[in-house]
Amino acid sequence: MPRLRQVPRAEASPEALKAYDRLFGDRDPVAQPGTATGTPGNWWTVFALVPDVLVHAQDGFALLNSRRRTLTPYQRELALVRTGFAAGSQFVFSQHCKAARAAGVPEEKLAAIPAWGVRPVFDAVDRAILAYTDELVLQDGRVQDATFAALREVLTDEAILELTYAVATYRMHATICRALRLEYDDIDERIVEVPAPGQGAGAFDVMGQIQR
Repeated sequence: MPRLRQVPRAEASPEALKAYDRLFGDRDPVAQPGTATGTPGNWWTVFALVPDVLVHAQDGFALLNSRRRTLTPYQRELALVRTGFAAGSQFVFSQHCKAARAAGVPEEKLAAIPAWGVRPVFDAVDRAILAYTDELVLQDGRVQDATFAALREVLTDEAILELTYAVATYRMHATICRALRLEYDDIDERIVEVPAPGQGAGAFDVMGQIQR
């Protein structure tokens, strides 16, 4: 379950109701969750807690998808699938796999994105975009000169700004989804102590057994 309260239809603001109507029809998405892509839909019901934040987020989605963009949908979605994977968000990764297919990214490339660096299916443009995406997400924006030079050989300055904004935006959404346990990122912490067998094993000094 999400860590924050969800807003039922009866309590939703006019802004949230517009989104609910579009995605859920006349259902109450808290009582009857589920979207056309199979997600629970609780990103929307939690963001509805603060209507102007919901509107701001939706406006951001529309901005990235605007026909005014120089960056192509193919280039954007290639980067956003990698963003979801690199940022550890099952939700962002899964949703943008679907968007990437619609944008023309072939299945062989989608399947190769997790290990793109050792897969030969990507051309020079793809590789420049993926390398830049990794340094935005995994290196916290510490983009190397060689990486940026490769990107600049294949994209205009306008497209690079749009790419940077798109990746940073969805890195933020990946963080929010993991922190609040929204959608497919409602996952328990997996890094926990595994109890040792036997009485008193909880105080066992593992490293103390290694001696020269």
